[in-house]
Amino acid sequence: MSIKNIFALIIVVLLTIIIMQNTDEVKFTILFSDVYLPKVAVMTAVSVAAFILGVLVGRPKNKKYDIGSHYDDIHGKDDPKTLSDEDRDYIN
Repeated sequence: MSIKNIFALIIVVLLTIIIMQNTDEVKFTILFSDVYLPKVAVMTAVSVAAFILGVLVGRPKNKKYDIGSHYDDIHGKDDPKTLSDEDRDYIN
């Protein structure tokens, strides 16, 4: 197992222990209404939401490259003289 997997496993075990210790029902005020919910339900919902947000934020973004414009920028398509002065000196 990699360090990343071991760390994730430890976090999941600790989170499970904490959630199972908090089973009593408490009053939550959501906007203008009072709701009585078990702490387990609220903590589980927050944990799942945080996990989903972490996955969405942490995934790599797919960047689309336009090879043609990149090639034109490097090789100076607008400039008919594509050789630099150093290149001309080397050729001569």
